[in-house]
Amino acid sequence: KVYVAKIEGILEPQQIKALVNGVVFDKHKSAPAKVKILKTNKRKNTQIVQLTIHEGHYHQVKKMFKAVGHPVQKLSRERYAFLDLQSLTSGEYRELSLKEVDRLKHLD
Repeated sequence: KVYVAKIEGILEPQQIKALVNGVVFDKHKSAPAKVKILKTNKRKNTQIVQLTIHEGHYHQVKKMFKAVGHPVQKLSRERYAFLDLQSLTSGEYRELSLKEVDRLKHLD
């Protein structure tokens, strides 16, 4: 699952490392994540960050950023498994092909 989050503040290297190694929230340690800084706005003290995770706990992305001291202001899911959502506008949907449904059924 790939998410793009606008967070309060600017991540420090040790906070990025914590996200990459897994952070503790709700007595649970997250699996390692991939972190990519997309944009930094020093004037507004915000950052746009792409986070790739392999779990799906309730509000996990928000809790992970909060655990490192950077609350999420805005969040969107960009991709789930092989399904890319960038071609769809907000609120838009499309039917999955039979091949896509079959592939989803066989995910680990």
